[in-house]
Amino acid sequence: MHVSVTFRHMDSSEPLKIYAEEKSERLSKYLSEPVEIHWVLSIEKIRHIADATVTANGVNIKAQGDTQDMYAAIDIVLDKLLGQATKHKDKVKEHKQNGEPVSIRYAATEGAEAVVPGVPRITKKENQFVKPMSVEEASMQMEVVMYRRKDGGFGLIETTR
Repeated sequence: MHVSVTFRHMDSSEPLKIYAEEKSERLSKYLSEPVEIHWVLSIEKIRHIADATVTANGVNIKAQGDTQDMYAAIDIVLDKLLGQATKHKDKVKEHKQNGEPVSIRYAATEGAEAVVPGVPRITKKENQFVKPMSVEEASMQMEVVMYRRKDGGFGLIETTR
């Protein structure tokens, strides 16, 4: 993990730099290597502003906090960064488990219906006979093949020959 600290409109302080570096170590369990964290600590009148940018393996996370105490501003920014890093880790974990895409994990077997949470399911199925038609007429008919039902599900009209 590479941590850099920049001071703006204030003298550089070794204790502040060490504090920011030590607190940044908490992010290592949420993000994969290589992790680069850039802190910008500045003072504007009575506001102490801490700004952090985290870059880790294609992920950019930014946070900013300001209080009347620089240590508190660093803590506020770190809480925001930890929240965003946790959210990112959960998102990656949900999307990909055991190296398989989600669609493969929930593949249905022949003749059995798989219930996948968050995916609409077909609740009514009708069969219609196919009649010969032109391309324009077929494209107009495509809109009536699948429809939304009042109960929130979808209805499907299958064509047969």
